[in-house]
Amino acid sequence: MAIHLPDNPARTDVLAARPTLWTNPHYTENAIADATLPVRPSDVDEAQENWRHLAPLLEACFPELQATNGEIRSDLVPLEAMRKALGYDGAEFGTLLVKADNALPVAGSIKARGGVYEVFLFAERLARREGLLKAGEDIRRLAGSDAKAFFSRYTIAVGSTGNLGLSVGVAARALGFRATVHMSADAKAWKVERLTRLGVAVVRHDADYTTAVENARIAAESDPTIYFVDDEQSRQLFLGYSVAALELAGQLRARGIVVDAGHPLFLYLPCGIGGAPGGVAYGAKAVFGDDVHCFFVEPVQSPCALVHLMSGSADLVSVYDVGLTNRTEADGMAVARMSAFVATVMRRMLAGVFTVDDPSLFRWLLSAHQSQNLRLEPSAAAGFAGPDFLVKHPAGKEFCAHRQIGDRLAQATHVIWTTGGAFVPEDQFQAFLRTASEIGGTN
Repeated sequence: MAIHLPDNPARTDVLAARPTLWTNPHYTENAIADATLPVRPSDVDEAQENWRHLAPLLEACFPELQATNGEIRSDLVPLEAMRKALGYDGAEFGTLLVKADNALPVAGSIKARGGVYEVFLFAERLARREGLLKAGEDIRRLAGSDAKAFFSRYTIAVGSTGNLGLSVGVAARALGFRATVHMSADAKAWKVERLTRLGVAVVRHDADYTTAVENARIAAESDPTIYFVDDEQSRQLFLGYSVAALELAGQLRARGIVVDAGHPLFLYLPCGIGGAPGGVAYGAKAVFGDDVHCFFVEPVQSPCALVHLMSGSADLVSVYDVGLTNRTEADGMAVARMSAFVATVMRRMLAGVFTVDDPSLFRWLLSAHQSQNLRLEPSAAAGFAGPDFLVKHPAGKEFCAHRQIGDRLAQATHVIWTTGGAFVPEDQFQAFLRTASEIGGTN
């Protein structure tokens, strides 16, 4: 179906697939207090407790987590050498930081925060239901051979463009589950190969991400031994991601960075279907309230969150409905229709969405590697456009002026979330760098 987007300063750019910034006219103070939402701020604290409870089992399954006592964490890195290359050396850009989820352990992407969380919670719940783990027993028992033999009777399934499939597949296989990942046509070959080496069954679909998820859901519904990780509807995924905001808060405090009305915080979050950025944004609102402003970033041909939220429609709007192609080298963001669950939560909580083109993703990927030794895949570089849009774009200036923070930008903190790349094979990463070099430039 064709959808007519309402008049908005960003509308022409969106339909022409040009980079732009859309600010949300429904953005509301204290939106997180809305009692009709399907999640509560207390859910974030509960998710943090779940992570702490699971930590001994995570450490037993993944030796790389021994240094953090089973915590899956990423560094908060100052944007220093890359700052000048991006044109962000002026005082008006405040403090610039990178939340390096591209290097998260276990899965090498932000999806470790969601996929690992949901799989391990399901494993514990299943073990308790079937009497394998009794009250008071050490949860590390689930890493033993008896537990793995038991879990091998069950399958974890998921639909994915790649990174969620990797996190779910790694987590499932570590506990002994069978795993099946339904992948869209735009999934990269190296991600398929990595899953196959882990013993994960990969089902390729000659269709987009939404179709892959639908097929995975249908297959799971007919088999009680299949547990489906539903990226479109899962509260567990969403809340697993949300705890990253508590981690960020601790890192900002450790750096002596204040977040309050005089020192606003801006987060720039690459968006596919919306679960990961939505979860982080919700957690950030739970922690920082109205002193944080969260922006999603999407490819110019795949701005599923932007077109749906801009439309104001109660029914989900696809990028195809407005004449866009959903074609992008940022495979993690090649999603035509956002999560209805995330759309409901973010409708009044998201500050806005900006879009970027593929050549810019490769330029930033190259610059991040050369100047800051960051290993990114294209989708993970998307957030670097955020500060420029906020400080220089007319919509960004209007956003800041309307909220009376335009004169406080020098005291603001910008956090650019990089979402994947550590597990990209060397030959593929070199191919990214060659593409970037052929495109040329750094901004």
